[in-house]
Amino acid sequence: MGSQAIQGKLWGQRSKDWSEIQEQTGKAGYDFVLDYVSINSATKLLDVGCGSGYFCEMAFEKGADITGLDATTELIIEAKKRVPNAKFLVGEIEELPFEENSFDLVCGFNSFQYAANIKNALVESKRVLKNGGSLAVMIWGNKEDCEAASYLKAVGSLLPSPPPGSGGPFALSENQLLENTLEEVGLKIICNNDIASVWDYPNLDTALKGLLSAGPAAKAIETSGFEMVYETTLNAVKPYIQQNGRVVYHNKFRIVIAKK
Repeated sequence: MGSQAIQGKLWGQRSKDWSEIQEQTGKAGYDFVLDYVSINSATKLLDVGCGSGYFCEMAFEKGADITGLDATTELIIEAKKRVPNAKFLVGEIEELPFEENSFDLVCGFNSFQYAANIKNALVESKRVLKNGGSLAVMIWGNKEDCEAASYLKAVGSLLPSPPPGSGGPFALSENQLLENTLEEVGLKIICNNDIASVWDYPNLDTALKGLLSAGPAAKAIETSGFEMVYETTLNAVKPYIQQNGRVVYHNKFRIVIAKK
């Protein structure tokens, strides 16, 4: 069973909230990649795990020829609304439906860590890259650098213990697992940076809608019910409510860019 069968239904439960609120929490990483990698009208770009197309829209505005793939039908519907002139499809991250040497740039923002077989997913991304092309991967930084890890831990407490090697938010963050796997599949790392990512929600209601739209929360709701997950998330969020009512998390994302 690949990641599509597992993840597709989870991330589609609250696709509007993900599209309108939560997906933009990755913007600091999207900006970094767009600043680091030269993108123009000649760039063929594949976004693996494209979600509702937030990064695709940013890259499209720079002129890139965009293809986005995601496991979740509901998110692809949102992506098509956001970037009507891009190509979007529902598919499997471990079995990309593209020819070899098809893209100048392949991106995966907080997607590879959810693959059922991470190495296979990275091998597939390498396969569809042109020689000399770049693979840009964003994952979470170390847990101690991410205040939102407290929310993920709270939600995780409502889930059964995952089997060893299962994917999850921090599956690639520790012990340089991402970097080691990229090198193992024959890619050359050219950039490895941790960048600050401030999640700044205007109010508690917006924060809860955004956080509850993520796949781990959806899985917890399946297991423990909405009310339990809502109350658990609310209690986890409370320490991050500011005096002005905003909810602010300080996190770090790790950006690793490698060449084929």
